[in-house]
Amino acid sequence: MLEARGLRKRYGAYLAVDHITFDVRPGEILGYIGPNGSGKSTTVNMVVGLLEPTAGTLTLNGQTLSNDPLEYKRRIGYVPEEPHLYTHLTAIEYLTLVGRLRGIDGRTLAAKIERLLTLLLLWDSRYAAMTAFSKGMRQRVLLAGALLHDPELIVLDEPFSGLDVTAGLLFRSLLQMLAADGRMVLFSSHRFDIVQQVCARTLILSHGRNVAEHRLNGAADGETLEAVFSRVTEQQDYSILAGEILQVIKSS
Repeated sequence: MLEARGLRKRYGAYLAVDHITFDVRPGEILGYIGPNGSGKSTTVNMVVGLLEPTAGTLTLNGQTLSNDPLEYKRRIGYVPEEPHLYTHLTAIEYLTLVGRLRGIDGRTLAAKIERLLTLLLLWDSRYAAMTAFSKGMRQRVLLAGALLHDPELIVLDEPFSGLDVTAGLLFRSLLQMLAADGRMVLFSSHRFDIVQQVCARTLILSHGRNVAEHRLNGAADGETLEAVFSRVTEQQDYSILAGEILQVIKSS
């Protein structure tokens, strides 16, 4: 289980994340949503070890980040929102680099790379430099790299960004199978529709704090995830704003 306890992140006088506490259990896809600037990406970056918390603890299946950062990070696969890659490399070269850094033996690594690139519809482009890849193709390379070492926890930050419909359906099915196989998945997204489809539980973040937990297998009052989000993050009624925009467009 991933256990986040009392996470805080301060930049000088600015408190970006304030006492965040949550768990991700084996076999669970936990949705993590919030408005821009709510501290969502900061939380994700702390979970994967890219940012050091100002306070609080992170523990993954008994391994605490602060005690042994390398061992903690070995257990995680991470797909960031922006597909930053060494784009002068081919997909095979990039995944080989990732696999070697992860300590995967050469024969196993070569076989995994071939199968993953084939299944992710990238094998035909295996010799092309990734400068020629679309954002969706790069996102699929990142997914392959995140899964190569068989991680216990998969952290996904807007993984559907830039994907076409076919790849999106594949990702959705894969998420559900990873959870069914006992993996933990932390899924950060702005997409209510996808969160609603793949997550059993969602945490909503606002102003650096968790303000609500919503179970997606049917709330007693029937309130939708979007309705809960709008209420707890105090969103304005955008139908009024949209109407005003329409009036400006129609004015002469």
